[in-house]
Amino acid sequence: MTQLKAILAAGALLAASGAAHAQSLSLEGGGAASLTGIVPQTYAQFAAQEGQDLQVVLGQTLTRSALKLAAGRIDMAVVPPPAFGAMTRGVGPYADNAEQAQELSGNVRALFGFPGGTFHPIVWADGGIESWADITPDTRIYIGPPAGAASGQIQGMIQLSSGGLTAEGGYEGIRAPWGAAQQGFQDGQYDMYVAAAAVGSQVINELGLQREIRILGIHEDLIGSEGYDAVMTRGALTPAAIPGGTYSGMANMDDDLSVFATSMMMAVNADMDDDTAYALTRAYWENFEAMLNANALMRSIDPSDPFGGMNAPLHPGAARYYDEVGIAIPEALMPPS
Repeated sequence: MTQLKAILAAGALLAASGAAHAQSLSLEGGGAASLTGIVPQTYAQFAAQEGQDLQVVLGQTLTRSALKLAAGRIDMAVVPPPAFGAMTRGVGPYADNAEQAQELSGNVRALFGFPGGTFHPIVWADGGIESWADITPDTRIYIGPPAGAASGQIQGMIQLSSGGLTAEGGYEGIRAPWGAAQQGFQDGQYDMYVAAAAVGSQVINELGLQREIRILGIHEDLIGSEGYDAVMTRGALTPAAIPGGTYSGMANMDDDLSVFATSMMMAVNADMDDDTAYALTRAYWENFEAMLNANALMRSIDPSDPFGGMNAPLHPGAARYYDEVGIAIPEALMPPS
């Protein structure tokens, strides 16, 4: 947790100095194959047309990005709602600096929500796992990065789908950075790789072309159940689908699969001026169709649900945009007065 302490210390210095944001805005996102990376990259292209220069850095651990944002070290970040919730409570990755994390959480403001990555539970077709029932205590499953919010989300999905199995005896949960995860699967370090990727990602397609894969979906009998709803609520997840025929080199490629997708929010520091936050929000929604045309992997985003999964209050500048276009803002997301 040394890195977290350094982030907190740096943030305190910035807050004390009242440093102003640079004209060029820094934005941290996740993996390039996930919407946590695809959205920032595509968004930056169109934000530039609206006079907003976004300097995007991908491949970040988003729990750390959230803290850096709250501390004022960066201007914008893709923030998982569970990470923000943990920050407000001073638990999980923020437990060692609970009091400071809770205080800094008040500096986070949201602009809009979007789905992050769709979970793809992938096994090798010839690896002996054809369904969730084939998981044993010896099965090695990649469950996300060490400090990320995704690990709890993935474990909830596995527990639901497997009839209650947990990493404490039901299987061997392996954590590693997102960037090393797929190579680890190819090298045989685990038997199941739960990738967080946009549906239709070429990265997943190429994996199946090297060696036949199988993607496990959530059984239809579980959908809509109490347990299913509980997993979505706890993990800030949304229902998602991988239509049959999406990927080549897949043993069950004709099956329509039900899975989960993460919820994310584009967040800024509360000190950002209202006009900039307004312009950033406007840049996203006014160019939304153009972004979909530029990158088809963004088509899983539902524009009718701009606040999906969000749990941080809106920035006043963002709220002004939604008010202007007639979008009702949930009371829980209204900017603090």
